[in-house]
Amino acid sequence: MPGPSAAAASPSAAAGIAEPWRDRLSLLLESTAEGIFGIDLDGRCMFANRAASALLGWPAEAMLGRNMHELIHHTRADGRHYPECDCPIFQAFRQGRPCRIDDEVLWRADGSSFCAEYASHPILGDGGEVLGAVVTFLDITARKRADAALREARDGLERRVAERTAELSRALDQLRELSGHLETVREEERTRIAREIHDELGSLLVALKMDTDWLAKRLEDRPLLVAKCHGMGSLIDTAVDNVGRIITDLRPSILDHQGLWAALEWQAQEFIETAELKGDVQLHVTHGVRPPEGERAIAVFRIFQEALSNIARHARATQVRIRVEVDAPPEPVLYIDVRDNGVGCEPQALAAADAWGVIGMRERAARFGGRVTLDSVPGQGTHLRLTMPLEDEAS
Repeated sequence: MPGPSAAAASPSAAAGIAEPWRDRLSLLLESTAEGIFGIDLDGRCMFANRAASALLGWPAEAMLGRNMHELIHHTRADGRHYPECDCPIFQAFRQGRPCRIDDEVLWRADGSSFCAEYASHPILGDGGEVLGAVVTFLDITARKRADAALREARDGLERRVAERTAELSRALDQLRELSGHLETVREEERTRIAREIHDELGSLLVALKMDTDWLAKRLEDRPLLVAKCHGMGSLIDTAVDNVGRIITDLRPSILDHQGLWAALEWQAQEFIETAELKGDVQLHVTHGVRPPEGERAIAVFRIFQEALSNIARHARATQVRIRVEVDAPPEPVLYIDVRDNGVGCEPQALAAADAWGVIGMRERAARFGGRVTLDSVPGQGTHLRLTMPLEDEAS
C-alpha cells in the first residue's frame, strides 16, 4: 500500500523540529517497550514504532495509511463487532477527550488477540487545532492472568475462611446447646437436692428439736440435763438455719413462688446485709411486664448472683449500687446495672481465658440473646451491666 515512510510521517518531522532533536525523539520512540503509533483525523496510521510492530505482528510499512481501528480494534473480546464510533482511541481526536483503557483486547496480524492497556491523547497543532492522536499500548495478558490467579486464590481463601467460620459457628452453637443442657441438668439436680434436703433433713431436724423440747420438760428436776437439752436445741436451730441457707443457695424458693423481680430484690438486700456494705438498690419494672420464667429467669438470677459473689470475694468494696430496670412492651428489655467502689482490676483480666466467672455470665446471657459488659479500672471499682431481651408475656 502506498504511504509515507515511518520517518517522514513522524510527529517530529511534521512539527518541523530540528534534525538533532528529531533524531533523539526517533531513538526514544524506537527504544521504548510500549507500542506507540499515531493516527490522523481519519484514523489512518501515520507512524508506528518498533515495539508496536512487534506486539501487533504487522511490519510498520504495512500499517502506514491503514485505518487502525479496522486493523487492530475491530472486534471485542467476546467476539462482538466493535463499531468505530464507539472506539475510545478515535474519541481522543474527534472529541478532544484523552482516555486510558485496560479491559479491552487488540488484534494481531495472525488473527489472535491479547489483553491490552492503551492510552490515546490528541495531537494539537500550533494553533491548538486537533491533528490526530498518539496511542501507546502494552500487552497485559500476563498481568491479567496473574490478577485472575490472585482473584481465584483470594476467592478460594475467602471460601475456606467462610467454611471454617461456619464450622466454628456450628461448633459454638453446639457448645452453647450443650452448656445450656448442662445448666438445665444442674438446675434440676439442685432443685432435687434442695427438695430432698428440705423434706428429709429438715423433717429430721424438726423432729429432733421436738424431742429435745420433750426431754427438757421431763427433766425439770435435773438442771444439768435440761441445760444439755437446751444446748442441743440451739445446735439444732443453727443446723436448721444452715440447711435453709443451703437450700436457698441451691434453689431459692422465692424465685419459684414470687418470680424474678422479687428474687432479685431479695438477693440484693440479702447480699448488702450479709456483706455489711452501704447499698443503694432501685428496681423499676414497667407496668404490664411480668417476670420471665423457667431457664431465662434462672439465667438472669445466676448472673446476678455471680456478680454479687465477685464483689464479695474480690472487690473489697464498701459501697455497691444496684439498678434493675425493665423497658415497656411490646419488646421489653431487662437491664441490671451493678457498680461497686472496690479495688477494680486491669481490663485484660476480665478478658482472660481463665476468667471462668465472667465467661460463664456471658455465655448464660448469650444463650438467651443477652449481653454482659464489664468495665473496671484499678482503684476505681467495677461496673457490670446485663442487657437481656424479654418475651412479652403480658400479651
